[in-house]
Amino acid sequence: MGSKRQVEQAEWCVKDGALDESDLISIIKDLLAGQKLAVLATQRHGEPYGNLVAFAATEDLFELMFVTPRNSRKFANIAESPNVALVMDSRSNDSDDFSTAVAITGLGHAVECDEAQKKVFIETYLKKHPHLVDFAESESNACMVVQIETYIVVRRFQEIAVLARTL
Repeated sequence: MGSKRQVEQAEWCVKDGALDESDLISIIKDLLAGQKLAVLATQRHGEPYGNLVAFAATEDLFELMFVTPRNSRKFANIAESPNVALVMDSRSNDSDDFSTAVAITGLGHAVECDEAQKKVFIETYLKKHPHLVDFAESESNACMVVQIETYIVVRRFQEIAVLARTL
């Protein structure tokens, strides 16, 4: 698996919703900074699969990263079908969540980062997850990068906004 980093000319634009671009980006950055885990959704042979991953984001939000064993089901699923979704949310499992929780789905294309990217991405990942240093640096694990094309933000269970990458 190889990575293509073509984000230099990319920008974000609001595709749907009542929020302006800067507000939407701020909501996404705040939530991604405050959450350590995401649900990764993959599929293989038409069967969906979801599991938790420790993730980190690049400052520009174009890429989310996680580490996984190369012998895992999620790695095999991504090798077969690299289109994935990552879901992060602010719920506290309380009734207030119905009016205050925010959920963000990042849709994109996952690849194993190449050697040139690996050092930078591992540094970013370990800033958020220093306790996972052995896991992140293990030769049997892969640093995966999700090149995000779209973020879908849902607030108060009914307010939906879409932020999409443009070139």
